[in-house]
Amino acid sequence: MAEEIFLNITPDEVRAALIADGVLQEIHIERRARQGLSGHIYKGKVHRVLPGIQAAFIDIGLERAAFLHVSDIQCQTKEADIRDLLQQGQDLLVQIYKDSLGSKGVRATTQFTLPGRYLVFTPNTSQIVVSHKITDESLRARLLQILVPNATGGYIFRTAAATATPADIVAEQTLLPKRWADIVSRSHQAKTGERVYAEIPIELRLLRDMATDNITRIRVDQSTAVTEMRAFAQQTIPHLADRIEYHPSVQPLFDIYSIESQLQKALHRKIYLKSGGYLIFDQTEAMTTIDVNTGSFLGRGSQEETIFKTNAEAVNVIAHQVRLRNLGGIIIIDFIDMVEPQHKAELLQLLTTALAKDSARTEISELSRLGLVQMTRKRTRESVERVLCVTCPVCQHRGTVKSLETMSYEIVRELQQTARHFSWPGFLIVAALAVVDYLRTHAASRLAEIELALGKPIKLRVESSYVQEHYDILPLSDKE
Repeated sequence: MAEEIFLNITPDEVRAALIADGVLQEIHIERRARQGLSGHIYKGKVHRVLPGIQAAFIDIGLERAAFLHVSDIQCQTKEADIRDLLQQGQDLLVQIYKDSLGSKGVRATTQFTLPGRYLVFTPNTSQIVVSHKITDESLRARLLQILVPNATGGYIFRTAAATATPADIVAEQTLLPKRWADIVSRSHQAKTGERVYAEIPIELRLLRDMATDNITRIRVDQSTAVTEMRAFAQQTIPHLADRIEYHPSVQPLFDIYSIESQLQKALHRKIYLKSGGYLIFDQTEAMTTIDVNTGSFLGRGSQEETIFKTNAEAVNVIAHQVRLRNLGGIIIIDFIDMVEPQHKAELLQLLTTALAKDSARTEISELSRLGLVQMTRKRTRESVERVLCVTCPVCQHRGTVKSLETMSYEIVRELQQTARHFSWPGFLIVAALAVVDYLRTHAASRLAEIELALGKPIKLRVESSYVQEHYDILPLSDKE
């Protein structure tokens, strides 16, 4: 499948879109004020050891200390106690492998990785392994024969190695250990909290990690970035250097192929299927749930066939949206219940095949008796929703607001409570237009009863700046 990469670069933000046949597949967004830290290496100091959870906090000079679990410490035994490995106040070289996500700080490791185009260098190990994305057994065997284990460290063959020449791979094998030696040397002179290695900028990182031979064109709307990317490509992937093009700002780059509108759609809670069914996405701190519904799709066969066809159609859309939205962690998919075991097996196979295009590691559980599939997807950066959105000030991220009926009952209860505590000459209810209109129509008789019982006037006033759940009950002034 022919693919293109579009980069929209401004002084404040870089947005990169991966397009396949005109459809947005992935979006990467990095803002200068909040750049990602994944891949950076710091000279830190052990701030606190927590034996109860077998973890430690490492001061690396950031606002919040980095979290380091015992499982992320390079050591010879899997059953090691963190108290035997770290002491408070100890200097420690760590690498960030997961950016701050939600309320959680950055995650750190001492199992260092230095990525190249074809290899990932893993110092302090001797293993040579091949990416699980390369499934051809004969190719895996040929790749393993290229490198000879040595004392400098281990290597992981990346998927790009599948089309690389042995000479390119060997050259990178020579380069990466030298880069690691420079990092170690700098760490000896560095102060606590100092960064001793920085990952390359997002523009170059995308070339290294995403620019496969399937990429037919890389369009960039900033001339300086084009020059830097071409120079980088000449050193690492020379056959792709000529595919990097400068796009002058005659037409906004993200308006081509309707990238902007596709990006907005990735923020929608409801996604419709072509058949008339639809999906509901709900993202929380702990997990994401995806609900599959038949909607208006009736089908022409039996109910079981209709349900299977809806679930099958949903699979491709789910795989695409999970990748596009960069959903990570635990994902629960609530498929429509099916009876036939064959349909259940086919659905899981369809989901596995659809997710194979995703570069992030995914794992899928069996379909449960209730039609639920639990899957996990490796998460190292925030989802698109977390990057572009904040918690709704109206609904507080519930996805709903209190109904007008609920608001009227709530206001009446508080009015009665206020009247018991304050001897005001009258009461003024200030609320949004929709709430005031509802009170004037549906709650008019109830307010009249309270007014009669209190012997005091009750007035209503619209405040245009108030949202539906916001209201005030104030003392009535002579001007009202």
